[in-house]
This record gives sequence, C-alpha cells and structure tokens, in this order.
Amino acid sequence: MRSNKVVVGLTGASGAVYGVRLLERLRAAGRETHLVASAAGILNVHHELGLDRHALEALASKAYSPADIGAAIASGSFATDAMVIAPCSMKTLASVAHGLSDNLLSRAADVTLKERRRLILMVRETPLNLAHLRNMTAVTEMGGVIFPPLPAFYHRPQSVDELVNETVERVLALLGVEEAKPQSWNGL
Repeated sequence: MRSNKVVVGLTGASGAVYGVRLLERLRAAGRETHLVASAAGILNVHHELGLDRHALEALASKAYSPADIGAAIASGSFATDAMVIAPCSMKTLASVAHGLSDNLLSRAADVTLKERRRLILMVRETPLNLAHLRNMTAVTEMGGVIFPPLPAFYHRPQSVDELVNETVERVLALLGVEEAKPQSWNGL
C-alpha cells in the first residue's frame, strides 16, 4: 500500500459487523482509516452491535458526516489507497453505479474510481433483482470490485465470528494488506 490510508464506508444494509471488524483489523495493521457512515448505517450499527455513533467513530482515525461534501476524502488530491463500503446497501450501489455523488459516501466512491484506486463494495441483498445485477455490472466495468460477504466453509468454521473474520481477511488481502490472514483451502 502506498499511503496507508483506506476510506471505509458503512451503510444501512445488514452486516454492520463487517465494517466494524474491517476498521479494527485495519487499525491493527497500522492503516489510517477515514470513515463515512450513513444515517442508516449508524442506526444499523446500533441495532446489530449495540454501538452508538461515538463508539463507531472511535474505531477510525478520522470520521466524516455524509453531508460534509467538502471533506478531504471528496477530493482526488487526497491520496488514499482504496475504499471499502462494508456493508454496501443497494441504494449506495446504485448511487455509485450511476455516479450520483449526492453525499460524501458516494462522492468518495466516485473519487476512488476516477483516480483508478481500488473500490470494494461488500453488497448485502438477496435475492437480487435485475437493477441490482446491472448496477453491479456497471461498477465492475468501472473498475470496482463487487464482494458480497459470502461465507466459506472450507476451513470448517465453528462460529459466526470465524465466518466474519475469514471474509474480512479476504478483503484485506484484496487491499494488499500484508498482515491479512485468510484461511487457505487445501482441497477435499
């Protein structure tokens, strides 16, 4: 990684644990994190994990309001290595796919794409409709990575925590974080 800065977005899709665990692991790996969480994301963090806004923001090096469209992460001149939206709602996916940039979360994703930096969207929805699939295709064609947090069972996980960790470690590996520890599959 070049700048050791990663933007982390968190939306209202179920799976707030992925964003929280990602922030924890990036901190442990010595990365500077820039968090922007939507209002629905904050609500979901509270419902799923019992954390409030302050507890979530304390996990990041710097946190921004989605309304702060003039924040540093809204500019391509602010050097970052990547952005991960974990979890990513279908609303945010659509906003990114269509370049709406109507809030800081979607603007930061747009900047990440235009600067040819790594953008990973941990999309959370099922079943998928045609609009979801087309939006995923559009983001992929723009250079983004669609990474639904699907569990792997090769390593025989014993808990939900192990499933979450495995998925987050795979994202860290995609980011080039040398400290990532994804489980390897040795075949059946």
